[in-house]
Amino acid sequence: MTDLADRMQKGRAVAAKLFAGATSRAASMPAKFQEYTFGHLFGEVWQDETLSLAERELVTCTTLVALNRIAEQHLHFVGARNAGVPREKIEAMIAHVAHYAGWPCAASAFGVLNEVWPA
Repeated sequence: MTDLADRMQKGRAVAAKLFAGATSRAASMPAKFQEYTFGHLFGEVWQDETLSLAERELVTCTTLVALNRIAEQHLHFVGARNAGVPREKIEAMIAHVAHYAGWPCAASAFGVLNEVWPA
């Protein structure tokens, strides 16, 4: 197996674990972007053991809330749940981010959280 093929396989495995139950848009990505996503991002960056999957998801979710990236929140809130991040930590993170990134970002994020992870 080539290095790229190995990274793609590892990346797809991590993504499958994290995003089980979420709506996938991977099929609509061009092949080269899938290579970046699964070969590099999930096949290399997410493979580093310095942070756990749960920690990576919490950091990713925090970034997405601060940037008000609602579509990606749908995916990564599911990923956080699947990685073992308790809902209470997501809620606390959103409340914390509200004070730095703005109330509208937090209000939108709570709406997404309730859609994908009912209380």
